[in-house]
Amino acid sequence: MSASLPGNRELPESQYDLSTYWGRVKQTAGITDPRTLLAGKNGLENAKDLLVKYKNGEIKSMTPELWQAKKIVDSTLHPDTGKPVLLPFRMSCFVLSNLVVTAGMLTPGLGTAGTIAWQVANQSLNVAINNANANKSTPLSWGKIAQSYCLAVGASCSVAVGLNSLVPRLKRVSPATRTILGRLVPFAAVATAGALNVFLMRGEEMRTGIDVFPVLSESDKAKLAAEGKAENDVPSLGKSKKAATIAVSETAVSRVLNSSPIMVVPPLILVQLQKTEWLKKNPKLTTPVNLGLILGMSYIALPLALAAFPTRQRIGADKLEEEFHGRGGADGMVVFNRGI
Repeated sequence: MSASLPGNRELPESQYDLSTYWGRVKQTAGITDPRTLLAGKNGLENAKDLLVKYKNGEIKSMTPELWQAKKIVDSTLHPDTGKPVLLPFRMSCFVLSNLVVTAGMLTPGLGTAGTIAWQVANQSLNVAINNANANKSTPLSWGKIAQSYCLAVGASCSVAVGLNSLVPRLKRVSPATRTILGRLVPFAAVATAGALNVFLMRGEEMRTGIDVFPVLSESDKAKLAAEGKAENDVPSLGKSKKAATIAVSETAVSRVLNSSPIMVVPPLILVQLQKTEWLKKNPKLTTPVNLGLILGMSYIALPLALAAFPTRQRIGADKLEEEFHGRGGADGMVVFNRGI
């Protein structure tokens, strides 16, 4: 993320008001914009060079070109490490990466083995995304990652197979209702396991805590700039388990908020479309139409869900562990990276 770039002049956090939900939606829409994936290595380096010039005072004010550069950098670099997130696991690639797995899970007549195989693939992707975009102040060991991965896959497969076997046994519901429930099964499994996956993959954060930092006032920022330092040079106040619990819980909720409309809306629309003469005459188009509906809803739902909570979360220091009481910055506040 742009805050990790060298220079003692702070970049504006956003061109939108991040204290409002719609401001965060607009900001998140930029970070999740798949067009940023086309920038490539050269585009990223050019964007970084522009932002460094601004931070060093060579460029005096933000321009549309600089905002675009910040968008590329923020969607590519991890805010804690300053290193690029592997392309398939960036939030700008989230919809496209998940669409591949979704297409597999929607394959007709999968059976138990096929359902399990695609749930394994789905949870493998979730593990990679959650790990790549988590708060990195508490890194996971490979052993912890493997343990969390196995638990997440086991839970997901249990939900998916259980729901798949339950729907055909619902004798008292109409065939149309069973069809709708059957279409909802893969997504119900995704929503349940997706939230669980976040807790399992980031459980170490809640056990050991994540770094929290004082919120800097304008005078604090000016003092740092005079000393040739940047905001990211401010040392951590320590690791807070309460902050970690908030970060992980909010991320899990955002995953459910993201998958819920995708889980409900496309299957219900498809059921209605299948009643039309056009789709009855072209049954082979059912899967492409379904994937198109999922793709469109995914791009709508993702920024709306991720913006439910700020990425950089602020909280009163006195609401955390006692060791942080009275140590907050401006207005007694501290800030931490929630992760995405």
